[in-house]
Amino acid sequence: MPHLQQFTAPLARKRADFTPEEKIQITSDLKKYLAPEFTSNRSGPGGTQLTYIEAWRVKNVANSLFGFDGWSSTISDVTVDFLDVSNDGKVAVGVSVITRVTLKDGTTHEDIGYGNSEGLKSKAASFEKAKKEAASDSLKRAMTSFGNLFTCLYDKNFCRFVRLQKVEMVRDAKNDVDQLDLFNIE
Repeated sequence: MPHLQQFTAPLARKRADFTPEEKIQITSDLKKYLAPEFTSNRSGPGGTQLTYIEAWRVKNVANSLFGFDGWSSTISDVTVDFLDVSNDGKVAVGVSVITRVTLKDGTTHEDIGYGNSEGLKSKAASFEKAKKEAASDSLKRAMTSFGNLFTCLYDKNFCRFVRLQKVEMVRDAKNDVDQLDLFNIE
């Protein structure tokens, strides 16, 4: 499969430590669980419900936690795993992406994400969908290395709790959740 790696190196950023107060706040926030309003649900395989966070919300949470200039992400690798075109012109493509998240203090984490597209008639649209999906997935997965705030959605019991809270929030907009220490952007 073709392997694409045509990225220029990002501009060097000056390393800067977080203040002691910032470190305390970040450490505290990373131990929290996401509030239900940060999550979304979709149907999964076998009729299951999947709870996830959208990439734009991950960026908002990261900006709130680390500051808009306290973190960055870089795509370091894009690999086309497969490209098939059926006899009727429908395109199927699979792409993997590696994203590195770097904090201003030099801490880095990276992870791989995957995206695919099936059934579109345009190669360009198929690649766009697959690459965006893979980039979003790799960013979210890289952020999980920082703490519970991003890993809590791997906890099936927490996800069940979140889905129930969302139902309750629809019924009663003033639902108050004290059982968990939830992260919220103020």
